[in-house]
Amino acid sequence: MDLHSPLKKFFGFNKFKGLQEQVVNSIVNGNNTFVIMPTGGGKSLCYQLPALMQEGTAIVVSPLIALMKNQVDAIRGISENNGVAHVLNSSLNKTEIAKVKEDISNGVTKLLYVAPESLIKEEYVLFLRTQKISFVAIDEAHCISEWGHDFRPEYRNLKHIIKAIDNVPVICLTATATEKVQEDILKTLGITDANRFKASFNRPNLFYEVRPKTKEVEKDIIRFVKQRIGKSGIIYCLSRKKVEEVAQILQVNGLNAVPYHAGLDAKTRAKHQDMFLMEDCDIVVATIAFGMGIDKPDVRFVIHHDIPKSLESYYQETGRAGRDDGEGYCLAFYSYKDIEKLEKFMSSKPVAEQEIGHALLQEVVGYAETSMNRRKYLLHYFGEDFDEINGEGADMDDNSRNQKKKHEAKEDVIKLLSVVKNTMQKYKSKEVVNTLIGKENALLTSHKTHLQPFFGIGKEKKAAYWMALVRQVLVVNFIKKEIEQYGVVKLTKEGESFLEKPVSFMMTEDHSYSEENDNTIITNAKSAGAATDATLVKLLKDLRKKVANKQGVPPFAVFQDPSLDDMALKYPINLEELSTVHGVGEGKARKFGKDFVALISNYVTENEILRPDDLIVKSTGTNSGIKLYIIQNTDRKLPLEDISKSKGLEMTELIKEMEAIIFSGTKLDINYALDDVLDEDQQEEIYDYFMEAETDKIQEALDEFDGDYDEDELRLMRIKFINEVGN
Repeated sequence: MDLHSPLKKFFGFNKFKGLQEQVVNSIVNGNNTFVIMPTGGGKSLCYQLPALMQEGTAIVVSPLIALMKNQVDAIRGISENNGVAHVLNSSLNKTEIAKVKEDISNGVTKLLYVAPESLIKEEYVLFLRTQKISFVAIDEAHCISEWGHDFRPEYRNLKHIIKAIDNVPVICLTATATEKVQEDILKTLGITDANRFKASFNRPNLFYEVRPKTKEVEKDIIRFVKQRIGKSGIIYCLSRKKVEEVAQILQVNGLNAVPYHAGLDAKTRAKHQDMFLMEDCDIVVATIAFGMGIDKPDVRFVIHHDIPKSLESYYQETGRAGRDDGEGYCLAFYSYKDIEKLEKFMSSKPVAEQEIGHALLQEVVGYAETSMNRRKYLLHYFGEDFDEINGEGADMDDNSRNQKKKHEAKEDVIKLLSVVKNTMQKYKSKEVVNTLIGKENALLTSHKTHLQPFFGIGKEKKAAYWMALVRQVLVVNFIKKEIEQYGVVKLTKEGESFLEKPVSFMMTEDHSYSEENDNTIITNAKSAGAATDATLVKLLKDLRKKVANKQGVPPFAVFQDPSLDDMALKYPINLEELSTVHGVGEGKARKFGKDFVALISNYVTENEILRPDDLIVKSTGTNSGIKLYIIQNTDRKLPLEDISKSKGLEMTELIKEMEAIIFSGTKLDINYALDDVLDEDQQEEIYDYFMEAETDKIQEALDEFDGDYDEDELRLMRIKFINEVGN
């Protein structure tokens, strides 16, 4: 049958895209059909065209009201009769429902979009049984499978409902599905005989990059976006709160951004979506609810502020970039802490669901930490081979552009796996690492692990090294995390056989995705889009040492390292500019700044340096109210618990706010609060430690005191110390 004339008549296209023609043929010939096509591949035309060509009404099951509305509008746009497409869902009143039924009965309606919840209603089922139905299309079919990333229980029942209406062909469509999900969908719907069509998942125009996520992630995002002014982008966050925060920070920094999440009312959501489509704003900051069925061809970048829960979600969300085959930059920020957070959320779910969730998360960790070609990794996950030398888009990812160093780690893997085995596979990764580096704690002592000959066999390397190795060994499936006993590490068959017959294991270096200290700012070019001037940093460190000696204080009490890094990025040449630097407020600038800005000013002149004028990232100002409140109420000697409660802060969050105040040079007297927590001798001991210490990193203080003090106590003492010595 010639399908080109209806294609031209209804849609105005002269030719089909990819597999569309074969799929339409399969449906027109009355076959069950299963279609996997990546986002932007033209899935909806696959069922719209046969529906318009055939007698009767096609039922389209779709999970999202917004998506249905978009598609109905699009179909109505190509026909003079509005009744050609209808939506049947909870948003309609009685009169509207009557109109829909009338149009179907009169043979006007070719496409009826329904949510699965509506299709269950008996009155609709009874009505549809009396009508001529051409076929049933199930869009976003991965919702059927509990292995899918977007599982909806009400989708599981579709097989029985379709049978109750009529014995018609079924067409399922999805933009992402692994082998497991595909089989599950076909089995659940009882259509294992379906014709299967799978398009390539390779999107050669997309560039994939993963960067370490630090405390400065918002700054990194702003720098990235400012280099792409006027281009459209989507920034995904996992929580509504984070969406609001990020959108606000972008707005304050002069960027045209709006938030989008399920907590906003429908009117605001629709307005923000339209602003994005109509180019009244450049950036949408959204939870994953945004983007399904968004047909905006020129999204130029997709940023993941938080790593998603599965590679399917990641693939689908990044797939919204560059649908016009133009540039599409996919940037994800990754820190293992985010994965641990997601694991914690999961621990309250039923075991079967946890198992699936953990398996999906493990794939995400593998992708983020891999040193292989990211496109190859992604396509392999979807069951597709990719030639990383000659394949289309082979060099379009960060790993291919700058190869990471590897080293032989066979002996270390043996140590790691034998510790897992010899501790009877009862520890989580943290305890396994503590055993390797010989760090005692209550749990290890209770099991007498600290008395074993293997305790401390890896102490020549740091905990961070072993943690990275644990993750790389997880990715190749030598060990697995036990679900029943949340997070306990067990050896797999592959791990056992490696121990019996060890072979080479190349470990990837330069993958420190952890946050180094409390105020890390990443300033290497690759991760921040701007490079720190290493020569200047050295000069500033020498000057800091001189100033510190003169004042009789440790160097970090003058300025912390992140502040020096930031000076070498912004080149401030007067005190006003200096007070915009990370961790430097007006007080600190006045107290120590004169020599520093003089040095920078000379350096800029001598080296003819062009100073950046756009790297000053403003904060939203929401915190300044809190800061003022803290200063006023510590002056009044109000207990810290009361201050934190009244502002809805956890104690750790309050301490963080206080640190920001004193690190920027403002005085804050909390002696009254410390006296309730620590006696005079304890305070003196910690104070002396900071006076002698090379660095003010809390982790080093915790290691030094080895459990005598907890983190909050040390942080509070550091505040007192900097307040008295540095401010």
